Amino acid sequence: MDGRKKIIAVALAVVLAGAAALAYRAHEQAAEQAAARTLTLSGNVDVREVTLAFRESDRIKELLVEEGDTVHAGDVLGRLDTEELAINLRKTEAQIAGQESTVEKLRNGTRSEEIAQARQELRAARAAAENASGVYARRQQVYDDVAGVSEQELENARTDAEAKAASAEAAREKLAEAENGARAEDIRAAESSLAALKEERARLAYLLDQSELKAPADGVIRSRLLEPGDMAGPSAPVFKLSLLGKKWVRAYVKETDLPRLYEGQAAEVHVDGHDGAIAGQVGYISDTAEFTPKTVQTDELRTALVYEVRVYVDDDENVLRLGMPATVEIAL
Repeated sequence: MDGRKKIIAVALAVVLAGAAALAYRAHEQAAEQAAARTLTLSGNVDVREVTLAFRESDRIKELLVEEGDTVHAGDVLGRLDTEELAINLRKTEAQIAGQESTVEKLRNGTRSEEIAQARQELRAARAAAENASGVYARRQQVYDDVAGVSEQELENARTDAEAKAASAEAAREKLAEAENGARAEDIRAAESSLAALKEERARLAYLLDQSELKAPADGVIRSRLLEPGDMAGPSAPVFKLSLLGKKWVRAYVKETDLPRLYEGQAAEVHVDGHDGAIAGQVGYISDTAEFTPKTVQTDELRTALVYEVRVYVDDDENVLRLGMPATVEIAL
């Protein structure tokens, strides 16, 4: 009886061992099939960076963010000293006010009081001209008849009569100008000057706005390159900003795997210290081979020519950092 039990136990053990071997083999085959359907790549996280600089050249008044700060589009990062611009803007505002008065005066024409005064001046000038003309005529007659006046006195009377006549003509033209109002050309010239001053005001206001350095998009300040008191300018970067909106993993694939990839292919990105996968997709496949970069550590690829692949991800939790090593799994 004991012998039969031993035989049965041995048979069961053999059966179980066989079943375990079959299960292990099936597991290995499944793993091999899964590996054949998945391409695993190693790479590093990359992000877009923006170098920020002031548009104008002036001394930096203040900087409002530090390295590592998260900023949003439109946030003010720094300001320049704008005292000179503010003075020029106030000066232009005063010039605009004066030119607006000039344009309004030209459009409204001459006041009735000024026209009445011009008429009075014309009457006085004509009276003076008539009187001077009479004096000259009488002296001319005396000179011709009895030579009772000298030639010099006669010449003085003639000159005075001509001068008074010219004054009367000038007074007449002044009255006509007052009655007709400003010429259309003068009004257009004054309006053009006013428009130029307003454009100058807009330019100065724009420059004042540009004296504030604003974030063009959401991101993280990577570098702060200048400090308050430094001279800034278009060619002097102040900050380096890493954009949060677009991140990708730069990896490299060997030529034999290249036909298995295509743009838009689904992928998963894994990084150390973060549970779970970050969804992504293949967005760029280089069509030019290059030598394996130093960041690729696989011995098999170290001397091979490879192709760059970028896997773009949606990192809503802001987990990925520039240069972080990552593993990419692409379903084939």
